[in-house]
Amino acid sequence: MSRDTSVHHESSSHLSQLDAAMGDVMIAAAQAGGEVILRAHKKRKPGTVAASTAKGANDFVTEADREAESRIISVIKEVYPEHDIQAEESAPQPFRSDYRWIIDPLDGTTNFIHGYPMFAVSIGLSYKGVMRMGVVFDPLRSELFRAESGRGAFLNDKPIHLSEVRQLTDALLLTGFPFKAQQHLHKYLGIFEELFKASSGIRRAGSAALDMAYVACGRADGFFEMVLSPWDMAAGAVLIVEAGGAVTDFTGAPDFMDSGHVVAGHPTVLEQMLPRIARHFPLW
Repeated sequence: MSRDTSVHHESSSHLSQLDAAMGDVMIAAAQAGGEVILRAHKKRKPGTVAASTAKGANDFVTEADREAESRIISVIKEVYPEHDIQAEESAPQPFRSDYRWIIDPLDGTTNFIHGYPMFAVSIGLSYKGVMRMGVVFDPLRSELFRAESGRGAFLNDKPIHLSEVRQLTDALLLTGFPFKAQQHLHKYLGIFEELFKASSGIRRAGSAALDMAYVACGRADGFFEMVLSPWDMAAGAVLIVEAGGAVTDFTGAPDFMDSGHVVAGHPTVLEQMLPRIARHFPLW
């Protein structure tokens, strides 16, 4: 079964097949994972590096990742045992249900290991291959971003929207480096240079989930990154669409969940970013 490849903004009546309680379960699961992460963060001695295991080049996992993921899955499975789970630290499983929970228990693990305060729990829910709900929870700041298709996006229950910036020259962009695919760094840097010169600034914080949440609530105006996994983008994509934005791959197509290359922001800003990215495409 293919990965989710799109986010639809539809009327709430069309979503009648979604259980209204799923949003509450998603929030409870994110908060349970956040409690694990926050507890582990508080135990870390300042100036030290938390214990971790390398999964690959510049790709780490901690006990907090594993414990948080276990808690998140436990909360979901207690209510929806038949639903599929796609989680960063779990072995891939065959997909059998129309519902799939896409989980990153600790987005920003390298930040967490070093005590850099930018990490979050990210949970998305797809129905029949389309992203429907998403939650990004920042346990350090007690900020819970949530969205449901057709019902808007919220930060701690207050509605959020994209910024009013419409010109790329005025835009603050967020990005992430291809740290797990450094063979493509020079191509990424070409895109970075194009957008750096065309925008008012670029920031890299190390958590794609928080980057996308920040675009959704207007703290930044656009986002781009390459070689991401579905759990990095699932929740954030729903947030941005429900806040009034658009999310595409580097060609402007809706296949970012498959390609791993994502551009997001207000459609007008996105239209100004894509041609500059296209000058460095195809990437492989």
